[in-house]
Amino acid sequence: MAMTPVHREAAVEDPLAERILRQALEMAEDEGWEAVELTRVAAALDVPANAVLDHYRDLDAVADAWFLRGWRAMLADKPAGFTAWAARERIEHCLLAWFDALAAHRRVSVEMLRTKAHLPHLHTWVPMVFDLSRTIQWLREAAMLEARYGTRRAQLEEIGLTALFVATLRVWAHDETPGQQETRRYLDKRLRRAESMLQRRWGTPAEPVSKR
Repeated sequence: MAMTPVHREAAVEDPLAERILRQALEMAEDEGWEAVELTRVAAALDVPANAVLDHYRDLDAVADAWFLRGWRAMLADKPAGFTAWAARERIEHCLLAWFDALAAHRRVSVEMLRTKAHLPHLHTWVPMVFDLSRTIQWLREAAMLEARYGTRRAQLEEIGLTALFVATLRVWAHDETPGQQETRRYLDKRLRRAESMLQRRWGTPAEPVSKR
């Protein structure tokens, strides 16, 4: 069973859970994510192994707690005037918030995702699909997209945003540039192209582009 958002929230707010997460990340930076063992994490923290189990059922749950940082970043307080930004700008801001929140451990984050998607790990496939869906739903809400859930427009937004997120994730996974500039350029280009295509197809008036 996947860790629910409520359980994740409880995990990251507990001091020991935070220490476990940080220790696992440090080990992963040195040895790779798949080399991390929760019993070794417990030993490094000088706590009983069952204390780790009280917070994380397995290493995948630790990864889930780390990715929660991305959701939180997307939903964090927005800059002044955010509601007046063009939809493209709001989406860009929220997506970059997700990537920036995980940037300190980008390589490990990518390894976590690869481990989740590894063929023998069938127990992580379905939860990963649902987490991707939740990420897109949080993105739509954080970016204040107006289409109501379940409508045709909302469904099209979800498809488009999912494709955009996955494509940007591929770029981010290999982005060694300072401040993730390659990811930023790619995302800006994709969003501007999508905005232009929508305007040509449906004659949608261009939204005012605010100065940030």
